[in-house]
Amino acid sequence: MDDIDPVSDEYMQQVRLEPLIPHNGTITLVESDPNWPVLFDREAVRVRGALGPAVVQLEHVGSTSVPGLVAKPIIDILLVVRDSADEASYVPALAAVGYRLVIREPDWLEHRLFKGPDADINMHVFSAGEDEVDRMLRFRDWLRTDAGDRELYARTKRRLAQQQWRHVQHYAQAKSEVVEQILQRA
Repeated sequence: MDDIDPVSDEYMQQVRLEPLIPHNGTITLVESDPNWPVLFDREAVRVRGALGPAVVQLEHVGSTSVPGLVAKPIIDILLVVRDSADEASYVPALAAVGYRLVIREPDWLEHRLFKGPDADINMHVFSAGEDEVDRMLRFRDWLRTDAGDRELYARTKRRLAQQQWRHVQHYAQAKSEVVEQILQRA
């Protein structure tokens, strides 16, 4: 899969464990909701209860973790385990509390993505020591403290959200230039 475009339908279907259904629309963004951290806290209790010491780190990430930032109303969670490729060490326990493994990307940092059991949740799983973990947290923390970059990111999101997107991943990819600019300052 190394030579397949990661935003192509072919790649996205190969890494999905459920059928790939095109979005074919604009992206819904909503104003910041004070309930988002509450939802994260509830899920953190569920995940820690299921995995116990297998949880190396558990963080609320993405736009819903930044107060005042518009976002898709989906709680993004970062779960760090010792080895994300060792699915036997965490997938059955998460499945037992209602999480569904929907994406497996062995060629991209052994990333796994779960959907939440009763709220709109994307839980990203990475191995301890993976650079992407630091990158996600640096971006979140910078947006929490830098009003200028938070507004730049919000403007970019609003502009892009109005376009028609075959897949939500294409919208996410379109934001990568501004994300990289912000990360250089973070």
